[in-house]
Amino acid sequence: MKILMVLTSHDQLGNTGKKTGFWLEEFAAPYYTFKDAGATITLASPRGGQPPLDPKSDTPDAQTKDTRRFKADPAAQTALAHTLKLSEVAAGDFDGVFYPGGHGPLWDLAEDPVSIDLIEFMLAAGKPVALVCHAPGVLRDVKGLDGSPIVRGKAVTGFTNTEEQAAGLTEIVPFLVEDMLVQNGGHYSKVADWQPYVLKDGLLITGQNPASSEPAAKELLEQLSLLTKSI
Repeated sequence: MKILMVLTSHDQLGNTGKKTGFWLEEFAAPYYTFKDAGATITLASPRGGQPPLDPKSDTPDAQTKDTRRFKADPAAQTALAHTLKLSEVAAGDFDGVFYPGGHGPLWDLAEDPVSIDLIEFMLAAGKPVALVCHAPGVLRDVKGLDGSPIVRGKAVTGFTNTEEQAAGLTEIVPFLVEDMLVQNGGHYSKVADWQPYVLKDGLLITGQNPASSEPAAKELLEQLSLLTKSI
């Protein structure tokens, strides 16, 4: 079982002068979910190398059992520091793909042609794609085989407008994940802010927020298990 995890390379929070990147929990929880299940994990990002960490996800109050495990895991830290360039990754080598969130993906992965091609390839090949929190935003320009938005008619979730408002970044982000999913024809739904919520529609798995990262990873594993049994 080979899983590709795709992280952002973008570290600027709009024009605020502040830093952003990927959200630590949204990487660590899925990483260890996959690792403990015996999966082979490959990490990639648009630029390769060390992806930028959103500093807000590294504060004491944002830590979880998985982030603490990561901080005590030199091998995982080394793997993260040496992500492959996304353009050098062969999508056909993987059984599934997972996108952690953080605000960074809204700037780079949402419009990255390599990422768009990767998702379109995986779904067309019958392989599951999971995205959590802000990462469903990278589906913005992804199309289905008929040329329509990939989320059209699908049950999806992602970071809510009210969660973004609570983060104080509604006017900073290039687009709001909830609004984009609705505008692209997705059947968007959500639960209370910051509560875990994951939806699966066919091969597409989306999670609402950081708390949804581990459940989304488990759903990806479940789909991979079902696909393996059906072969």
